[in-house]
Amino acid sequence: MAETNADEIFREFKEHSIAEFFKKNRQMLGYSGMSRSLVTVVHEYLTNSLDACEEANILPDIDVRIDMTGESKYRVTVADNGPGIPKGYIGKALATILAGTKFHRYMQQRGQQGIGASGCTLFAQITTGKPVRATSYTGTGKPYSCSISVDTTRNKPVVTDFAELDSAPRGLRVEGEFAEVKYEGGDHGVYEYLRRTALSNPHAQIRFTDPSGQESVFLRAVDKTPARPKAIKPHPLGLTVNDLIDFAHVSQSRRISSMLIDAFSRVSQDKVKELASVATDVDFGKNPRALTWAEAESLVKAFRSVKWIAPDATSVIPIGESQVETAIKNILNPEFMNVVERRPKVFRGGVPFIVEAAVSYGGNSGKKTSEGYEGSVLRFANRVPLLFDSGSCAITSATRDIDWKRYNIDIETQPVSIFVNVSSVYIPYSGVGKEAIAQEDEIIDEIKLAVMDAARGVQRYISGKIHVSHETSKYRMMMRYANQLSMDLGSLTGEKSEAIKKDLEKLIAKYYPRAKVGGAADQDGTQEGQAQEEADRAQDSVN
Repeated sequence: MAETNADEIFREFKEHSIAEFFKKNRQMLGYSGMSRSLVTVVHEYLTNSLDACEEANILPDIDVRIDMTGESKYRVTVADNGPGIPKGYIGKALATILAGTKFHRYMQQRGQQGIGASGCTLFAQITTGKPVRATSYTGTGKPYSCSISVDTTRNKPVVTDFAELDSAPRGLRVEGEFAEVKYEGGDHGVYEYLRRTALSNPHAQIRFTDPSGQESVFLRAVDKTPARPKAIKPHPLGLTVNDLIDFAHVSQSRRISSMLIDAFSRVSQDKVKELASVATDVDFGKNPRALTWAEAESLVKAFRSVKWIAPDATSVIPIGESQVETAIKNILNPEFMNVVERRPKVFRGGVPFIVEAAVSYGGNSGKKTSEGYEGSVLRFANRVPLLFDSGSCAITSATRDIDWKRYNIDIETQPVSIFVNVSSVYIPYSGVGKEAIAQEDEIIDEIKLAVMDAARGVQRYISGKIHVSHETSKYRMMMRYANQLSMDLGSLTGEKSEAIKKDLEKLIAKYYPRAKVGGAADQDGTQEGQAQEEADRAQDSVN
């Protein structure tokens, strides 16, 4: 066979847009599996609505509706009361991959990549051939509606059927039809995703109408928007050589020394002097645009050899202990729970993160099974539920490594829910679909410490219940003999057996005050019901 020359081979050489890439690799965006694909659509629209409302300091009020339009085909409609999208940006916001307000800012946000809503538009287009329909009103000018699709060869939006409206509520409404999807209940369905979103976002009110027309409302539990994280400059410890070169080559500073102070956090004149004493081969007075690779390598080594103040944690805002507690009471209504918020930590060279954990027992905690109950792990990243890919997630790994028997907890048979939320400027997801947190050692260790701390509080409560149970058994056993003993003593002493029985019952109640014979146990496992009252009366008679 004759050889093929290079000219013939390279006749097929073409450039492709990022939209074309994801068109052929939609599973990387979370569109793999029919049920998961539908959850992904709802997830992308809902997180966009939550971010927009919070940035505008508006308490989110979001409607989600799913209608079945054919076999494996559904219409998804999400409407919010947020700030809306100006008409000049609607196409780029909903139909340009890697375009948005989030990717370039160094602050905590649910979305990070500028892919989500545009990915939904692309998914609707490749499964039904239809554009999505958007209606928006920013509060000024006239509301409008339009159809939006993606020009995949150029990664550009195509906006058609544009029309101004006489009236519309403020906010954004997006409607799209999607095929190759399926609505399911259970732990990996849309309802469960929304329930967990309400759990981690108690300031939001979410109304959901499923394909059967059943309406569910997750009521707002907190009437206050979360504090907004502040955008910060990157920390020097998080920089690679290439990062530093990129910053230097676009810097407007005249000297490398001033560029370091202007572009990065925790860098002062004194710190520049300290770096200069380490990186002696770098001219800190030269123009940063002339920085070479070798000099950048020397600077990065210097960054790692000096001591730094920890990254500014104002860029990371957790849910908060009180709000987690309120949300868990509102959604799970547990018998007991313990909530823990850890102090800010850093991972992989200085990215700040905060772990919150809670362990709830009883009520609607855990999952009901045919044999009783089993525990559940509720995973969140920046308030967003993670329903899939649990096996590869740092949260799963951390909770799996805990010896639960030490805490009198059996997560295979007891109604227990383990809640973990990781908040960070940059969540290291293990895939573009953003369903699992990468197993970074620092993150796993911090999650374990947080969960074990929360479990200790539940351990004390369960231990109290065990003691009450033991006391109750002894109390009932003693009471069983009180009637016969009182009659025997009456016949021997000539006293009335009824009076003797009452005295015996008071005496038994005095020695078993925590026995559960009525009422309810408080959170410490102590009995405030009938047994305690009987013990008090017995003590009074003795006195």
